[in-house]
Amino acid sequence: MSENALFKTTLSKAMAQCSRREFCCSEIRAKLYSWGLGDIDSEKIISVLIKENFINEDRFAQAFVKDKFNYNKWGKVKIAAHLRGKNIPGDIIRTALDVIDNELYKKTLSDLISGHRRFVKAKNQYDLKAKLLRYGLSKGFESSLLYDILNDPED
Repeated sequence: MSENALFKTTLSKAMAQCSRREFCCSEIRAKLYSWGLGDIDSEKIISVLIKENFINEDRFAQAFVKDKFNYNKWGKVKIAAHLRGKNIPGDIIRTALDVIDNELYKKTLSDLISGHRRFVKAKNQYDLKAKLLRYGLSKGFESSLLYDILNDPED
C-alpha cells in the first residue's frame, strides 16, 4: 500500500472512530501510533481531525467530566487528574469542572459517604471517620468537603 493510500485509509478510520465517541488528541495519537503511523503523518491526521471538528478538547473534557461524575461518582480532584493525564490544558479542565453544580456535588458526596457508612466496620467513631475520609479521598473529593460532611452534627 502506498504512503498516500495508507494516510487516507488511516484518516477515514480515525474519522469513523471519532464520530462514534469523543476522543482527545493524546488518545488519537496513541491509536495512530498503534496503527503504525509515524509522527509527521499522525500530526497531519490530528490537525485534519481538529479542523473538521472530529476532535474538540473542550467538548471531550465536558463529556468526560459529565460521565465520570454522573456514572462513576468521581470527585473533581480525580477527574482533573485523569484529564491532566490525557494532556488536556488546565484552563479547559477548569472550565469543564465548572459545569458540575455545587449543590449536586455536595449531595452526591453526602450520599456516597452515607451509603458507604452502612458497610464499614469500625472499632470506634474515630476509626469510622478515618475510613470514610479515605473512601471519599479515593473517589477524588476534596478533603475540606469531606471534613465538613463527616463533622456535620446532623449525622
